[in-house]
Amino acid sequence: MALKSTIFKANLAIADIDHGYYADHALTLARHPSETDERMMIRLVALALNAHQLQTTCGGDGTLAFGAGLSNPDDPDVHLRDFTGRTRLWIEVGQPEEKPLAKACSQADAVLLYCFSYAAEVWWKGIETKLTRLDKLQVWRVPTEQSQELAALAQRTMQLQATIQDGTLMLGDASRTVTVECVRWK
Repeated sequence: MALKSTIFKANLAIADIDHGYYADHALTLARHPSETDERMMIRLVALALNAHQLQTTCGGDGTLAFGAGLSNPDDPDVHLRDFTGRTRLWIEVGQPEEKPLAKACSQADAVLLYCFSYAAEVWWKGIETKLTRLDKLQVWRVPTEQSQELAALAQRTMQLQATIQDGTLMLGDASRTVTVECVRWK
């Protein structure tokens, strides 16, 4: 019998000072049995960092949501679609191969990749030259220590506050806050 995803609920209050975006998001995250808390929280961070694009890209008339992720490799981890159904933003998490990233670039206006873990540097050195031709792709590195701290925030029910200022995300609950400073690789 196949294992089922574990459901997490998050109420995320975003104050993106950099982009003038302030909103509350009630989110449901389905964590695949093979997914770690760390990876799941990176998906949440990616959504928080890009939520402002609901306004800046879609003028408030779009849908920002989690995709099927590990359950369906052809679906993004996070996506922004406008009212016509066009994928404006495709977000991936982890260290994927070149082919799925190229496919994502052909299906979306912009593709963002958030890498994490100690293996990210090794992965990047092996794939960097292959990704240079993908002009729609941005690659961001979440420092390992910060991604591991994010995993400690994972709870089945979460009340989180995300503040974004000067490109830095501060994500926290009532008892702790994690500061995330992503580094752009591409």
